This record gives sequence, C-alpha cells and structure tokens, in this order.
Amino acid sequence: MPRAVLALGSNIAPAKENIDRAVEALAELGTVKEVAPYIVSKPEGFAEQPDFINTVLILSTPYEPMPLLKKLKALEIKLGRTPTFRNGPRVIDLDILFYDDLVLFQDDDQYPLFIPHPRLQEREFVLKPLSYLLADYVHPKLGKPVYRLYRELMKKKGKPECFIL
Repeated sequence: MPRAVLALGSNIAPAKENIDRAVEALAELGTVKEVAPYIVSKPEGFAEQPDFINTVLILSTPYEPMPLLKKLKALEIKLGRTPTFRNGPRVIDLDILFYDDLVLFQDDDQYPLFIPHPRLQEREFVLKPLSYLLADYVHPKLGKPVYRLYRELMKKKGKPECFIL
C-alpha cells in the first residue's frame, strides 16, 4: 500500500487534543504507522494568534493522492475547521508532504496538489518532527535527505524556534 507522509497542525484550544483526534480519525483513511513527537511552533504570517502544535505521521493508505487530499479536507471540516484567512488560526490543518517517491502537480476545480509539499524545506515545524521519523528519507525533488534539509534550515535561521511539547 502507498505511504503518505502527512503534516498536522492546530492552534485553537485544545490544540493537542485536536491533533490527537485527527490522528485517530486518520485511521478511516488507512493505517497510521508512526507519529512523530508533537512540537510547539510560533505562527507564521499572522503573528497575533496562539502558538501551534504540530506533528508529522506516516499513513499507509489505499487512496491515490488527489482522492486522499479531498478526504483530508473533508476530515478537517468534520473535525471543526471553518474557513478563516490565509495563515489564520485553525482547529486542524492536514497537508500531504510526501506520497511514496512521487513528484506531482495536479489541479482540479477545488484543490491544487503539490507533492512533495513545495515549502516543507522552509518550515522548521515540519522538518523537526519529520526528522524523527524519516531523517534519511531523500526528498524526491531536491535530492537531499530530510536531516540535511533540517540542518541547512537551522544554519540559515541560527537557532531553533520549535520545541518538543
């Protein structure tokens, strides 16, 4: 069965419980294989909101990428996400980071789908938990292992801004 690597985030209380509920609900879409430690991160873009709780997990799933994305968006709604504004607060956010070794751009009427996620190498809140699960996994587009992407980002940032919960 294909392996999808997903990022999860929440910053509306109770954020940790929202992530826990999402992890449980993802069992409807396949088998959750591993879950990284939860981390706390500052919001990006719009700073006047609570900190985020983030994690990454590996999901073994029978769904192809676009049907999986649509199911993830439906699950966000089921778990209480309502539309806000870009980079605004959210009950839950579910993103596909990787799907096996696939490199894909697909667009339909509702959602653009980029695999690998186009900004994951810029996000400590993704790379830090991802390093716990898949440090040696080579990004299929950038040709670098996750641990190296994380190390390069930390060198650029100078100091960590995300911490294990």
